[in-house]
Amino acid sequence: MLGRLHLAACWVLVFGNGLAGIWSLAATRLHSLRSPSLWWLTAFVQFWVFVQLTLAALHLNADEGAAGSFHVFYGVLSAVTVTILYSYRSQLSRYLHALYGWGGLFIMGLGIRALVLI
Repeated sequence: MLGRLHLAACWVLVFGNGLAGIWSLAATRLHSLRSPSLWWLTAFVQFWVFVQLTLAALHLNADEGAAGSFHVFYGVLSAVTVTILYSYRSQLSRYLHALYGWGGLFIMGLGIRALVLI
């Protein structure tokens, strides 16, 4: 049960961060795409990384499965990436859309890589 929920949550993480990343990168050039909705989506999908980690911890703690070390590494690296993006938002405010655009695509890639290693 938790394994299927963890897998479904990973797809939300992958598609959500990919969409937010592409939208944010497009907004670097097209100012009409800059809207509060972009930041709401970005906040949701980056918070979702921590939801995904919580589901993973519950899944592993329930002894429903075992995870490979690189699968765990990519999950933890996703959370570290979110915290780094958040911590640099004020220093790189001029490049905020690019920062969150590339960051979202990086998190998407980590999620895809973790899916491959299941």
